[in-house]
Formats: sequence, structure tokens, C-alpha cells
Amino acid sequence: MKVLTEAQLRAEYNQKKMESLIVKSDTIITPSAKEFLNSKKIELVFKSQEELKDENRENEGKELKEAKFNPKYRCKYTGGYLEEKPENMTQLYGNELVFKDHESIIFRGKLDSLQSKILEIQVLSYKDKNNKVVDDLEEILNFIRNILKCEVIDEKIEDISFFGMKEEEIREISHNPKVHLGIDHILPNYKMGEILIGLNSIRSNIREVEIVSISLKRDDITKALNRLSSSVYVMMCRYLSGYYNK
Repeated sequence: MKVLTEAQLRAEYNQKKMESLIVKSDTIITPSAKEFLNSKKIELVFKSQEELKDENRENEGKELKEAKFNPKYRCKYTGGYLEEKPENMTQLYGNELVFKDHESIIFRGKLDSLQSKILEIQVLSYKDKNNKVVDDLEEILNFIRNILKCEVIDEKIEDISFFGMKEEEIREISHNPKVHLGIDHILPNYKMGEILIGLNSIRSNIREVEIVSISLKRDDITKALNRLSSSVYVMMCRYLSGYYNK
């Protein structure tokens, strides 16, 4: 048999304000405790030992169920939920899982490889003390990162410009390098050196990403990549013309 005192009630009430209190049916309530309950308008509910046991079991079952199933991921294909991420799946947006051969994941992987290639040529250019090439490649790199961001958050690519030139000017120079830079169209060969051949690798890698981007059905991304490859070709023509040595 339990005795419920005013001191016990005050201690519990101070920790957590309550509108009702459940106690065993054989609990003794002291007069001062009753006064406290009345002053705070707390309803006293009496339950038998068996009722309290059943209620505790039910609450424990709910807690166990909630603790057991706390899914971290959602499968895009089935709409179901998973606690662990399978090795052949990865996150597309937020906690949404897709297989790793999903078109968006392939696209992002290609962009990742492209960024790695740009960094390699930046290192070569830095060692060659050609800071102009390093800076122009940094602009290309940042543009690629913006493409990735726009694909992930589903935002349209609006402004396309490189090296202080709009896309129309870039396109014109890439189509007519003889007019603008005094050199013919480039047919790359090993004698051109590591940096120019590296720029050509970047250009061809961009073309590969552009082909993959078609499956996304994002015309703005495909167009941006098309202009990006033209920009790198302009860099190649500039490099061969001696622009970066001035």
C-alpha cells in the first residue's frame, strides 16, 4: 500500500505540469495532498494493479515498435522504406534511394570525373607558372559545380558566359578561330605538350557528359555543356596562339 503526500506531488508537479494523475486503487492520499490536487485542479484517477500492468505493457510495446522501425531511407521505385542503404543503391535527393545506374547518378559521376581532370591540368599549369590558364580553368570548374547544383535542386541554368564573354561570342570564336585568333582549327597531336593535350581531354570529357545529360531531359544542362566544350576549345586555340603567354 502506497501513501501519496503533498511533498511527492509538488516534486512531480515541478518537473512536469500535469492535468491528471494515475495511482493504484489502494493508494492512501494525505489531506494536504488532496488540497494540493484541488488547488492545481489535477484529476486523480485510480486504477487497479492489473490495469496498470496492462497499460505499461501496451506503452512498452509502442515504444519498442517505434524504436525498431525508424527508417532512414525511402526507395524511389517501390515507395517503401529502408533502415539500411543497400550497396547497389545511393541517395538521389534527400533520403530517396535509387540504383547506382540511375541516369542522374551516372551523370553526377561523369561530372565528378570531369572535375578531377580539370584539377589535374590546373596542377600542370600551376607548375608551368601559367596562372592565366589556372584561372580560366577555375572558372570552368565553378561552372561545372553550378551545373551539378542545378541538377540536384532542379534549378534551371540561366546565365551562360565564360571569360567575360557571352555564349554567342564563345560560339563565334570556336567556329572561326582563324578570324579571331589567327590560327586554324586544331588537330591535336602529342607535340603540342601536356597542357594543351590536357585541355583537349577536358573538352572530350565534357562531350561525354553532354551525351549522358540527354537522358535527364534537361535541355538547359545539355546546352550549358555544349557551350562549355566550346569554351575549352577556345582555351585550346588561345593557348596555341600564345594568348596565355602574354
